[in-house]
Amino acid sequence: MLPEAAPYDTLRRRFRWIVPERFNMGVAACDAWAAREPDKIAIIEWRRGELVNHTYDAMRRASNRLAQSLATRGVSRGDRVAILLPQCPETVVAHLAIYKLGAIALPLAALFGIDALQYRLTDSGAGAVITDAVGLAKLRLIAPRPPSLRLIYTTDEQDGDAIGLHADLRGRSDQFAAVDTCSNDAALMIYTSGTTGQAKGALHAHRVLLGHVPGVQFPHEFLPQPCDRIWTPADWAWAGGLLNVLMPSLYLGVPVVCRRFDRFDPEAALALIDQAGIRNAFIPPTALRMLRSIPRPRQKYGLHLRTLASGGEALGAEVYEWGREAFGLTINEFYGQTECNLVLASCAAIGVSRAGAIGRAVPGHDVAVLRNDGTVCDIEEMGQIAVRRPNPVLFMGYWNAPQATAAKFIGDWMTTGDLARQDADGYIRFTGRDDDVITSSGYRIGPGEIEDCLLRHPAVLNAAAVGKPDALRTEIVKAFIVLREGYAESDALAAEISAFVRKRLSAHEYPREIAFVANLPLTTSGKVIRRLLRDPN
Repeated sequence: MLPEAAPYDTLRRRFRWIVPERFNMGVAACDAWAAREPDKIAIIEWRRGELVNHTYDAMRRASNRLAQSLATRGVSRGDRVAILLPQCPETVVAHLAIYKLGAIALPLAALFGIDALQYRLTDSGAGAVITDAVGLAKLRLIAPRPPSLRLIYTTDEQDGDAIGLHADLRGRSDQFAAVDTCSNDAALMIYTSGTTGQAKGALHAHRVLLGHVPGVQFPHEFLPQPCDRIWTPADWAWAGGLLNVLMPSLYLGVPVVCRRFDRFDPEAALALIDQAGIRNAFIPPTALRMLRSIPRPRQKYGLHLRTLASGGEALGAEVYEWGREAFGLTINEFYGQTECNLVLASCAAIGVSRAGAIGRAVPGHDVAVLRNDGTVCDIEEMGQIAVRRPNPVLFMGYWNAPQATAAKFIGDWMTTGDLARQDADGYIRFTGRDDDVITSSGYRIGPGEIEDCLLRHPAVLNAAAVGKPDALRTEIVKAFIVLREGYAESDALAAEISAFVRKRLSAHEYPREIAFVANLPLTTSGKVIRRLLRDPN
């Protein structure tokens, strides 16, 4: 854990990892608190307009019952158990039970379609799924059924061969001896969001929880503080929701607010922050841009946020500056990947914050910008973000893909495929994915700067920039734009927006072509899928 508030250089120099040989995520995130403070609130559930508290002891007892149920049905150490649920207490219970059992949790986004589910269940060899009626309906459309899948629980009533979870647990003992796991034992597998190519299962050990703690504390300015209460709209099936919020917050004793959202609703999100007394929030950049449509949110809602963090895509200077005006605080940006998360961040409380920059290396992590040959880039030279091993937050490897795992490394550096520049003060500015960089008239252009500039135009609510093949320039910049309410698409508006960017950036970076769209294609983690914009077919 990070010591509270110190100059960045001192904080980084003094930090030391303490990772015990024996460690279990389920015990550490729940049972340890239940033993000390059984009535301490773990989860605050928004249920039909009311807030319902769930204590650590209630989570302990429920997860023990589920671990027993799984064990009696043949699920054992190392088996993969999928969780196909939205934000709800049952999702927490499922994770805790699987970790205590020594099995491997496989979170699946509730928004996944049947093809995505079939691929992940088959590739992982999952033997069990814990879901609800909505997920069960999807599972029954999968044909052929994954051969390994033999056990399905539903949080609703029993339905055919699907076991009714709550009825099953009522008759079981709330005592269970958790498996004595090593911190390096496999605990969790999260499939990459699939912005390029087929998704791969990134396998993590129990130590990943400890690896995330400083990365959560840094952008949330030394969480936990008195009255802290955290929330994210991000799906808990994504590393951003699960490992940037849920599990570390439970470990730190910070209540986590949960609500099922079918899609992000700016008004409902602000109302929840107000009603639930949320003090800490992680809101991805795409959602923050949607919040920009709500004028004067602090005046309209009684917001008392202490920290607001964002990550998953580049935040940009425009949203950074808007955040200060709209919320009266600095948005602390952070960065990571499913394979090695929360390694760069900002912390305005100690002066680590700069508009347009992700931040600096979180204490405990060795991060650099590398050339393709593995050498460190010069100041302001574009290269690839990389993280040095060993590192407790680093994945164990891709599931059944040793070649893909090996290709991820240059020596001891795990490469990310994300391009960036580092300035003389150590701040890293994200440029874009390696495959998102636009090559035009000999220039290499990152989409982030263009998108940030587009957002400054009063008509633009959201935007994405991609390269379009061009015989003369190799590629031209094409922008896809979601307009704010009250603006109508037209050739004149497209020309105005292009000129706006050309004036503020340069003649080689402005979008020569603009397409107006109702929305942008996003992964379940809220990232723009630019390959779908480059090749809509």
